[in-house]
Amino acid sequence: MAGERLLINNEIRARELRVIGAQGENLGVISLQEALAAAKAAELDLIEISPSAVPPVAKIADYGKFEYERSKKEKVAKAKVKISETKEVQIKVGTGDNDMMLKAKKAAEWLAEGHRVRAELFLKGRYKGMDEKFLKERLEKFLVRIPYGYKVAEPVAKSPKGFAAVVERDLAAQQKREKESPAQAKPKTEHHDENQ
Repeated sequence: MAGERLLINNEIRARELRVIGAQGENLGVISLQEALAAAKAAELDLIEISPSAVPPVAKIADYGKFEYERSKKEKVAKAKVKISETKEVQIKVGTGDNDMMLKAKKAAEWLAEGHRVRAELFLKGRYKGMDEKFLKERLEKFLVRIPYGYKVAEPVAKSPKGFAAVVERDLAAQQKREKESPAQAKPKTEHHDENQ
């Protein structure tokens, strides 16, 4: 198991082990004494790599090197596991079209990375008294602008600050978008200026 210290040499308690030799060859099921002798002859360690197997599996290898490789693999695996967060994008009733598009593109980037996006229509002062139907439509108009396939996780509803909705990526909808309009499908993260 990841992170757990493996038993080596005389710490191993199993009477019989399935042993993998120093070159990766299968030595079969042999007694602990035979396995220890084989490891000693190779001037290496006997490492119990799969204690829950029946019989447990051991490998003849340099323990230091083996641990180093194992920790390297764990780091790579951890790096691949992306933690999904709920990112927040906030608009106001008076947010202009250009700002709306920029915020929609940012939301698309987050969706592409696998995050959920909480879109919030922030209301203050007199805006709180505006027609609820108009305010909900304002937030829905923003969601429609997001240039990435998504599904609604939490529909538009009243929130402490105004109205909010949560969307998450929908890979099937995104693939459909990409087939229909390949140029618009992927959120652009880089801007190239030809004049430079």
